[in-house]
Amino acid sequence: MDLLRPLALAALCALLAAVAAAAATESEELHTTLTPSFLGLSPSSGLLKASNGATDVVIGVIDTGVYPEGRPSFAADASLPPPPSKFRGRCVSGPSFNGSALCNNKLVGAKFFQRGQEALRGRALGADSKSPLDTNGHGTHTSSTAGGSPVAGAGFFDYARGKAVGMAPGARIAVYKACGEEGCASSDILAAFDEAIADNVDVLSVSLGAVGTAPNFYSDNTAVGAFRAVSKGIVVSASAGNSGPGDSTACNIAPWFLTVGASTLNRQFPGDVVLGNGETFTGTTLYAGEPLGANKIPLVYGGDVGSKVCEEGKLNATKVAGKIVLCESGVNARAAKPLAVKLAGGAGAILASTKSFGEQSITSPHVHPATAVSFVDAEKIFKYIRAQTSPTATIIFRGTVVGPTPPSPRMAAFSSRGPNFRAPEIFKPDVTAPGVDILAAWTGANSPTELDSDTRRVKYNIISGTSMSCPHVSGIAALLRQARPEWSPAAIKSALMTTAYNADSSGGVIGDMSTSDASTPFARGAGHIDPNRAVDPGLVYDAGTEDYITFLCALGYTAKQVAVFGSSISCSKRAGSVGDHNYPAFSVVFTSNKVAAVTQRRVVRNVGSDTAAAYTAKVTAPDGVRVTVSPETLRFSSTEKTQEYVVTFAQRTTGSVTEKYTFGSIEWSDGEHSVTSPIAITWPTSKVAEM
Repeated sequence: MDLLRPLALAALCALLAAVAAAAATESEELHTTLTPSFLGLSPSSGLLKASNGATDVVIGVIDTGVYPEGRPSFAADASLPPPPSKFRGRCVSGPSFNGSALCNNKLVGAKFFQRGQEALRGRALGADSKSPLDTNGHGTHTSSTAGGSPVAGAGFFDYARGKAVGMAPGARIAVYKACGEEGCASSDILAAFDEAIADNVDVLSVSLGAVGTAPNFYSDNTAVGAFRAVSKGIVVSASAGNSGPGDSTACNIAPWFLTVGASTLNRQFPGDVVLGNGETFTGTTLYAGEPLGANKIPLVYGGDVGSKVCEEGKLNATKVAGKIVLCESGVNARAAKPLAVKLAGGAGAILASTKSFGEQSITSPHVHPATAVSFVDAEKIFKYIRAQTSPTATIIFRGTVVGPTPPSPRMAAFSSRGPNFRAPEIFKPDVTAPGVDILAAWTGANSPTELDSDTRRVKYNIISGTSMSCPHVSGIAALLRQARPEWSPAAIKSALMTTAYNADSSGGVIGDMSTSDASTPFARGAGHIDPNRAVDPGLVYDAGTEDYITFLCALGYTAKQVAVFGSSISCSKRAGSVGDHNYPAFSVVFTSNKVAAVTQRRVVRNVGSDTAAAYTAKVTAPDGVRVTVSPETLRFSSTEKTQEYVVTFAQRTTGSVTEKYTFGSIEWSDGEHSVTSPIAITWPTSKVAEM
């Protein structure tokens, strides 16, 4: 439930899981600058130039509020004109938040919602809940990532020093605080959606989602609110969640969401463990205090000195004093483990990652010398301790390292995965974007570790999560909204998906840190966003409110369930299958061992400059499947801007399938554009076992 807290230092939210927002029974949680250059954004060319930085776009952020005071990310440059006249929002005041003084042409809206949370708690909340002020840090981080102003010399102490800037530096930010220190109620989230819609924002960034199994869409107020927003032409970018690497862990999986996974940059913060025998294991750390030095000191295992997970108050000070302690994962927060070692008189800590995270360990802003290493490396360190009578080690802190090794991007182990739990024929997640070790603005009301004993206050913090990748895509969507104002939310999502790339910096398939192998589309989606290509995708797959209602009917929803989304249409008058929803990807589920064929239909619209373009299909068929596209060539004209095609997926009668999922793609090309859609095939378990 609180996996995300150590990843994104986020507050938990409670979800009111009723059809029309009634009783609270389930939970939701908040999900989170080298990135502009990593994404190829340049003010002199490409999407950033074409969009003028999105100065006419308002990005709404539903989160924990904002802390603008003394944060130049929310300052308005003198050249930034007044906000667009269509925007109807405003900044409200509350305790410690003077809306008229803190808001400007950059931060154009700030509101708060707490009635649902008060109903849940059965009492009035504290003063901070009655203000847009962010006392957590999460909302400040996400909003500045999406549209923060350029700030020179930003960094977390000496880490990641450089110019910090949001993806859409000219965009305006409107903050809707629906989550606070005591969590957030789904009714408050829905109220925030409705207020943002009324304020006429252009993009909504939603770095929160359901805990555990994704709920039915009709009982998920985040999905309902997003539906209302998309129906009004607002792009809703949402985090996929931090529950990976297991299957079907993604949340925010309705087709109207732009669902974002998290992957790495080409930047690391290494902290090397050097053992007494000379072996070195590279970990990751944001420790900013006095280093340990090169001399090696005694090394012990937490389980031998009172607590294998290094819980505060349980470590034996006599056995820990002056030593480095190897701590297992679990029970307490990562940042709390070195603190426990410090309080016991220890010199430092080595934190072991979880086994399921593979080669990934999570970076933390430690208050005491510490580094986090992978599970495999931690096992080797443990074996060294057991093999030596007097094991020793030190930790070398190497600061910020940018370079080609390891290749980037790589999928974060925590990034939630497909297939779609509620609608398997809707491919999710959609794309991946930078979400590991992201520098952005931070609140002055909370420490970087969120530990009560951590008295440090910083203007910028470095955290990880799909909460961090989501606002990257929100900002890019804002740029596309201004560059392509005629595009619908579905068209913007289509452009990002069909132009995404799937190769890392070394030329191989984007890796997966949980397996050390190539990632699959159920981890990376259609691929990593490529903003400059997305502005000119060639073709787009469009969809609107009526298409989404047809999708809900195809799921078998009742009239009462569909009515939650504001439609009085009877599904008895709607015919269609989930697989025929006009999505920029294909997900096929074979439910029988018998040889079967599945047909899906799509419609594409030519948005390129050549109105008479002709596109030819190239198929990379998944293992075990024969894929047929008809017609194989799509010919457009000034009067025929859309074309339909049909894809048939037929099980092969020969060959073997040894995996639960196999993948391929369909690429349409006119010689200038490459419009690529992933194909995912889900096989029945018995079929895989049989073969």
